[in-house]
Amino acid sequence: MTQPPPYPYPGSLRPSRPEDLYASSPPWDIGRPQPAFAALAEAGVLTGRVLDAGCGTGEHTLLAAGLGLDATGVDLARNALDRAEQKARERELAARFLHHDARRLAELGDVFDTVLDCGLFHIFADADRVAYVDSVRSALRPGGRYLMLGFSDQQPGGWGPHRLTRADITTAFSEGWRLDSLEPATIAITTDPDGVRAWLAALTRR
Repeated sequence: MTQPPPYPYPGSLRPSRPEDLYASSPPWDIGRPQPAFAALAEAGVLTGRVLDAGCGTGEHTLLAAGLGLDATGVDLARNALDRAEQKARERELAARFLHHDARRLAELGDVFDTVLDCGLFHIFADADRVAYVDSVRSALRPGGRYLMLGFSDQQPGGWGPHRLTRADITTAFSEGWRLDSLEPATIAITTDPDGVRAWLAALTRR
């Protein structure tokens, strides 16, 4: 990679309006599911009622819906949700998209079997990270799975969101969770055919 991709915010900073992320197509919005999650779907790891936290334009919600699963996506960017709903209509898939804060999932009054997270956990720091982990746990049934794909500290350069270390992940999920796997992976982006380095984590709610 000779030039870093144009991530719309540096470090762990977030824009003042979630819609700003989708004012133009961000590099992680590749128009299909991330290969790492597509492989999990093919392996039968996605089961039951599925929640896509920080769903963006809905590719992973629709991945679950395409498997015949009950699929819900939540995001704070209304323009991304509009596009997700349009995709669902175009693909004739049944999915629910909600304008909702992923740090407050208990307010949905719903429980899921699988929670997907592609690129959300890595934007949080400090109190927001604690709130988000607690929120995800509140939305999962005991024995439910949380599957997370996040930006890795193995990615060179200083651009982009917070780079997650193994310790960031294991510490955040140290209480009330079982770490099933934590492996190097790739996030596909539109600006580099090689993508960016990531962690793929699978955890079970105790």
